[in-house]
Amino acid sequence: MRVLHVLRATGVAGAERHVLALLAGLCASGLDAQLALLTARQTPTSGLEAQLRDSGIPFHSFPMRGHVDVTLTGRLRALTREGKPPIVHTHLFHADLYGALAARLERVPTLVSSRHNDNAFRRRQPWRALNGQLWRMADVGIAISQAVADFAVEVEGAPRDKLRVIHYGLQQNSLPDVDRQRSRRDLRCELGLDDTQPVVVMACRLVEQKGVSDALQAFAGTRADFPQARLLIAGDGPLRDRLQDEAAQAGLTGSVRFLGWREDVPKLLAACDVFLMPSLWEGFGLVLLEAMAQGLPVVASRVSAIPEVVVDGETGLLAPAGDVPAICDALLALLRDPGMAMRMGERGGHRLETCFGEARMVQETLALYRELQPTL
Repeated sequence: MRVLHVLRATGVAGAERHVLALLAGLCASGLDAQLALLTARQTPTSGLEAQLRDSGIPFHSFPMRGHVDVTLTGRLRALTREGKPPIVHTHLFHADLYGALAARLERVPTLVSSRHNDNAFRRRQPWRALNGQLWRMADVGIAISQAVADFAVEVEGAPRDKLRVIHYGLQQNSLPDVDRQRSRRDLRCELGLDDTQPVVVMACRLVEQKGVSDALQAFAGTRADFPQARLLIAGDGPLRDRLQDEAAQAGLTGSVRFLGWREDVPKLLAACDVFLMPSLWEGFGLVLLEAMAQGLPVVASRVSAIPEVVVDGETGLLAPAGDVPAICDALLALLRDPGMAMRMGERGGHRLETCFGEARMVQETLALYRELQPTL
């Protein structure tokens, strides 16, 4: 039985990595899971397409001619008409819109929509009203956290009884095999750091949501006690130039490294001491699981879904979003007590194994499909 997923790809970020893992698991379970990939010229997806090929996931690319593309619904209808999937499952706004229209016009029996984030733009009109209409078209919604489910109900008007919460999952044995001691030695050598320097790391898109400006200010507050500490920022985005200027103005030019996109994030995480994620909002934060997989304690915002992932005082320390002094205090607490930091990292790894396994995510999704379509 075939299930067609529709995804608006923006690179290889959280939603894309989630769909890669989910489709690989569904295919391994014997389901005919395929992907319609909506792409835009300004966000190349060659890396994502290479990973799809390597994973053996069937996919079809649909270049978009802008946010409004009157041809896209017709092209998706043709694919749906040819494959006749009993379930279409959409991810992210453009896929929710064009995928839902195609599915309903082709009379697909079941339409599922996954919500991956509580984006600020969804609070504004006309997006708020449009998402409300899309919820009327969907049969079931999957929220990747309880926070996202609550947002969908309270902001978008989603019926509570249409929503299921299925957390992201990450299988530790699906990650590259990382020798932590060797990675720490090799990556620190590559970056000109010695083994005794405290190193804080971020891995994110350089956009407003991720709170990188707050991270820079909070890290600057640790300099008096830890002048040898370094902040590594892996990722890129439209705010990079502005953030580099902010770092220079804060006197952090020699202490903060903007590394750009990295293909070796697990090894980079293993080389560091603390993971920092002061997001202003966050649907889930898959990278939190990646940090936990490498035994890193987390300093993050107490916002959206993050408290569902990071247990404050056990696997990391949480601070109010935007509260720079509180974020700084949390960093200082972990830098001053490496033993506590190590224990939190170990407990984070255990929490990953017990609560956020990839197999659980796949099985819960498959169970929902079978509930909706018992012949699957």
